Amino acid sequence: MLPEDLTYHASWVDSAGTRCFQVMEAPRPELLNSWVSRWDDLIDFEIVPVLAPTDFWAKAQLSQNDLPPS
Repeated sequence: MLPEDLTYHASWVDSAGTRCFQVMEAPRPELLNSWVSRWDDLIDFEIVPVLAPTDFWAKAQLSQNDLPPS
């Protein structure tokens, strides 16, 4: 039931079996919203945007460059 261009990468389930964490990739947030809407009558979702480490650190470096000299 994945929309085209939405990619499923992996899932992890907590030790109690009460929560599942899924890593999904989408070029646009609307794709995730479309997928969630197909399941939201059965499951509660929390979407947390994340970055790959290289993207995170590149962004952090850019932020550091924007700071005025001390």
